[in-house]
Amino acid sequence: MSQEIKALQEKIANSVAALEFPQQPADLYDPIRYTLELGGKRMRPALVLMGCSLFSRDLEAAVKPALGVEMFHNFTLLHDDIMDNAPLRRNKPTVFSKWNTNVAILSGDVMFAESFRLISDAPAPVLKPVIDVFLKAAIEVCEGQQWDMDFESRSNVSIPEYLNMIRFKTAVLLGASLQIGALCGGANPKDAQLLYDFGCALGVAFQIQDDVLDVYGDPDKFGKQVGGDIISNKKTWLKLRALEKANEAQLAELTNYYSGEAFDPIEKVNAVRAIFDANDVKTEAETLMQQYLHEALDSLENVNASASVKALLEGFARELMQRQF
Repeated sequence: MSQEIKALQEKIANSVAALEFPQQPADLYDPIRYTLELGGKRMRPALVLMGCSLFSRDLEAAVKPALGVEMFHNFTLLHDDIMDNAPLRRNKPTVFSKWNTNVAILSGDVMFAESFRLISDAPAPVLKPVIDVFLKAAIEVCEGQQWDMDFESRSNVSIPEYLNMIRFKTAVLLGASLQIGALCGGANPKDAQLLYDFGCALGVAFQIQDDVLDVYGDPDKFGKQVGGDIISNKKTWLKLRALEKANEAQLAELTNYYSGEAFDPIEKVNAVRAIFDANDVKTEAETLMQQYLHEALDSLENVNASASVKALLEGFARELMQRQF
């Protein structure tokens, strides 16, 4: 990661640490402090500042909205952990497991309210469009989460449906972060929309790459159990494409392994990966990733803004898509 982006992440981290919340009721505000102290890459608020920096040297107008985006993102994680029954987040107990579900729901509600208050500190001339962008993305993230949950019980999910789901669940908030920052920096609506398009296409590419890394990644570099999506029967682009291309015998084998019955995890991962390999779905996924990356970079190229900052964003995008297998 470049020094410029690291500096933006550090600025956000310091701003998050400076946020103050009441001491009482403790079970409402302590979980919020705990959640924010877990850290993370602060990628979305950094994108807000990068979007602003394309059009203005004064980033202060975008700091509060950037914090609002970060607050919203953490709110979604807090509630996602409840829905996923996840005991850990960043190797620490999740809020609902450390406190309880009711505490996690209510603290999350306050985080959403606080995110809106921070977003509302956008410069007055662009306040309405910034709020519109934020609320549209917030609704779409929830729609993406619902589709993801719906897909768990459906056997006939199509690839276009899957791509739409990951766009809403993951990509739109990246696009909205850049668009909000651009508006705060004085961008015209066309350039702000191009940055949104850049972020959305990059987000889809990133998620497809995540699907590939789950099966083919180096666990020491990827940071997750390789084959975890296969073990948990999760629908991914690789699985859906393999189901489309598999011959009769392979389809029967895939159906058996994804039936929900208990299998030896190593055996299951190796068998499913062999079918993926036989149908060359990894190569197709990598081609699709590159198509979305090129779509993102085309949108960025058309933005009428600082060439040096555009180069920073292009470098960020390319680095994001070079995680190790």
